[in-house]
Amino acid sequence: MRAELLRALAKPVAERRWVMVIDLRACVGCHGCTIACVAENKLPPGVVYRPVIDEEIGRYPNVTRRFIPRPCMQCDNPPCTGVCPVSATFTNEHGVVEVDYEQCIGCRACIAACPYGARTFDFGYTYTADTTSPGVMFGADQAATYETVTTFEYGKAHARRNLHDSPVGNVRKCHFCMHRVLNGQLPACVTTCIGRATFFGDANDPDSLVSELIAKPNVMRLKEDLGTEPRVYYLQ
Repeated sequence: MRAELLRALAKPVAERRWVMVIDLRACVGCHGCTIACVAENKLPPGVVYRPVIDEEIGRYPNVTRRFIPRPCMQCDNPPCTGVCPVSATFTNEHGVVEVDYEQCIGCRACIAACPYGARTFDFGYTYTADTTSPGVMFGADQAATYETVTTFEYGKAHARRNLHDSPVGNVRKCHFCMHRVLNGQLPACVTTCIGRATFFGDANDPDSLVSELIAKPNVMRLKEDLGTEPRVYYLQ
């Protein structure tokens, strides 16, 4: 996939179509992708870009479980962008729905508009706030420093050191790890999937793995009837 990624980056931006494919038959519900995303983007409490939905299928005693990782769908017709009163969320040149933290006023209209529940709000919480005093809890100082380290979502530096620093007070969401992809690296969730259930690449490349996968008869997308045209595909 990385070789295909580098091949796609050599093409003009307009000729790429980034998509993600998730094989539900291979996902074991380990939540490794969720943790990788938290670590990559330094996500605070309450902010999750890639939850894994645990679905129970059947009736006792014939019951099975299915795990559904649910990142942002990166819709081609996103309902979240049109409701933003300040145009802070939009589809960028890479086809990824972006949030401009400096422009966002935190009204959360886009959260209500998203039919996938793929957006969360950064209230400025930290894991180390109101915990035991640093002298008692081993590693508290290092943990507090980690929570304020600069992140590079959308290719921009975000410090998040206090309640006045973006993205505190802003809506946040999955962005396909574009800061990694544009540097020739696969999204963090893809590289950490122990079941090899998550794939990423350029659907406009007929020789790419994702192009092969989305052409299979057992492919589906969530809530296709809404006409949002998601760029996340599932194999079932």
